[in-house]
Amino acid sequence: MSPFRLGVAVLAHRAAIVHLNTGLTLRSYWRDLVYTVVARLCGARVLHQIHGGAIPQEFCRGYRLPMAFVRATLRLADAVVAMSRSECEAFRRFVGSTPVFTYPNAVDCAPYAALARHGSSAQEPLRLLYIGRLVREKGLHELLEALSLAGLQGIPTALTIAGTGPEEAALRETAAARGVGRVHFVGPLRGAGKMTALERADVFVLPSYAEGLPYALLESMAAGVPVIATRVGAIPELVEDGINGVLVEPRSAVGLAGAIGRLARDRAALSRMSAAARATIAARYSVERLAADFCRLYALLSARAASRRIARA
Repeated sequence: MSPFRLGVAVLAHRAAIVHLNTGLTLRSYWRDLVYTVVARLCGARVLHQIHGGAIPQEFCRGYRLPMAFVRATLRLADAVVAMSRSECEAFRRFVGSTPVFTYPNAVDCAPYAALARHGSSAQEPLRLLYIGRLVREKGLHELLEALSLAGLQGIPTALTIAGTGPEEAALRETAAARGVGRVHFVGPLRGAGKMTALERADVFVLPSYAEGLPYALLESMAAGVPVIATRVGAIPELVEDGINGVLVEPRSAVGLAGAIGRLARDRAALSRMSAAARATIAARYSVERLAADFCRLYALLSARAASRRIARA
């Protein structure tokens, strides 16, 4: 939508709030700054929901003039919503008086709750699943090295890699070079195919170097699949080590191998983590929770917009 059409829509519908899904990347920042100015000129309140990008301090790279300019423009928003507590604190420190809230991503739990859990026995390979882009920063080379280390310890595994990306050929070469036999590249999975993969998996693995709060992680836990994930971004706010998954340090094949061995040897713990993963998503990351959070915030902003119109009348 062009800024002009946004302004026309706000005025035609007497919109009280304009909700912008944004992030601190150059493209998003300048595009949404224009939208914000148009919305404010048309009398609407503006809500920024942050989806990815840098935190403000990193975006400005420490330069004083850009920091002052970005701070002033971010304060044009009436409220900011971040996905994680750490991101929320970074924005609060930066923008000062503008209210900043933490509303994590959410998923519809119903279709995932319907999936049956059929955990493998201790005599079977531990069935691992990765869903996402095949890029270097997802840590998949370290994961393949970890599977090789686990194999040397007599721990059988089977890994399904779902997705595409520029690292696919290199990952296939790494798997072959390290003698990791049970690795299946299945391409992108959606719909019923993804549900089937989640239903069959014992563990979801996300060894990324950096993350926000990825939907793939929420979906796997909603399906009752415990996770092995790196201690980055908002993941430690979701994954409780030893409760609903296992946390490891990024870029650590040894750490990944240790986590894989730990879960392969203790299938009872894996079953407990499965139930805890589902409970975590249902309690804190459901779409019902997210909808209720935004309804309260919309009501607050609408009340402020109404009071401002009354004051001007």
